[in-house]
Amino acid sequence: MRFNRLLLASALVVVALMVQVSVLARLHLPGAVPDLVLLTVLAFALVYGHVGGALIGFGAGLLSDLAPPADHAAGRYALVLCVVGYLAGLAKPENGRLKSAAGPMLVVVAAAIGSTLLYAGVGALVGDTAARHVGLGSLLFTAALYDLLLAPFVVPGIMWLARRAENDPLAESGSSGKTADVASGWLSSGTGLRIGSQRGGLRAKAVKSRVARAGRIKGVKRL
Repeated sequence: MRFNRLLLASALVVVALMVQVSVLARLHLPGAVPDLVLLTVLAFALVYGHVGGALIGFGAGLLSDLAPPADHAAGRYALVLCVVGYLAGLAKPENGRLKSAAGPMLVVVAAAIGSTLLYAGVGALVGDTAARHVGLGSLLFTAALYDLLLAPFVVPGIMWLARRAENDPLAESGSSGKTADVASGWLSSGTGLRIGSQRGGLRAKAVKSRVARAGRIKGVKRL
């Protein structure tokens, strides 16, 4: 990953995790907790693609595993967000521009449900049965609902910042310089064509005038 991508992703993931732990987790909403870290990973995956989404998801998940008050084995949520980031990155549009908000919203709902199921599945493999006691159905519904309501305030802004980070000022100045050189080249070539055409016209006129003079002289001699 590029340095600007890594720096931006690290900063936003840390901010998202701090807000989630210090604010969202203390709201004591029924069911699941709004997953701001998941939405951050989805936003980056929709801009950077499946490879960037998987890497950012793994880092964000590992940070969530180690941040207090984590009560599960380290690496569990890292695996979940790595898989979710990879799959979400496959939904990245080819031209990088989203045609409508329906696509990202579907990605958010699918990621909220898929991450909850995957997290519960990995927990069942390691002997964690907390999802059974809480109720998996209510967790799925509330996770999708909370993330869907929070997504319009998070995902578009992070996607805009990610696209801005891709625009390197040096690259832009270099491309503008190349564009100026190309433009000057077109202007010079156009001027050369014009001068050449003007010279060709002058030469044609000179040839015509010589031919006319020669005709007149021959005519005089004939007379």
